[in-house]
Amino acid sequence: MHGRGGWKQAEVPSADDAAGWFAGRLPDDWFTGAPEITVDREEILVVGELPPLSGEFADDAARAAAESGRISRFREDTREQRIEIARQAEHRYRRKVAWGARIGGTRELFTTLSVPVMTRLRQPERLVLDTLVDAGVARSRSEALAWAVRLVGEHAESWLTELRTAMSKVDDLRTKGPDLG
Repeated sequence: MHGRGGWKQAEVPSADDAAGWFAGRLPDDWFTGAPEITVDREEILVVGELPPLSGEFADDAARAAAESGRISRFREDTREQRIEIARQAEHRYRRKVAWGARIGGTRELFTTLSVPVMTRLRQPERLVLDTLVDAGVARSRSEALAWAVRLVGEHAESWLTELRTAMSKVDDLRTKGPDLG
């Protein structure tokens, strides 16, 4: 990044090619298609669709249990290979790699990061968090804040996508600008 300011705290290698890298690196028989790759400053999350279950199930609870069991089996069977792939990706992208799988209506993530984020809140914002804690929605202010961020993300996804696109264009323009360093 050239110049000062902006929203990025530290330079990390671009992970623009991560989806392609993982597509080439992952075994062909793990997922039914290309995995979903989500990248932020600290972590790359790889979530793939497992082959569908066959057979009949007594009810939705039995199907969900079977799906969870299949994900658990995938997690155990692929552990050593996933660790090696993650090690290579972490070296390449300087980010931790987390994994997940989905099948049917079940989606499970494993070994995802929980990154502390420093924030300063005034009393009105703290009161909102305390209300969520007091009501049993969250166990702590930290958990309440995470809940609130998830809620905003769900309800503002199109706006956030537009904002990310605009920020990407700004980054492109910065790289084309003069080096002030």
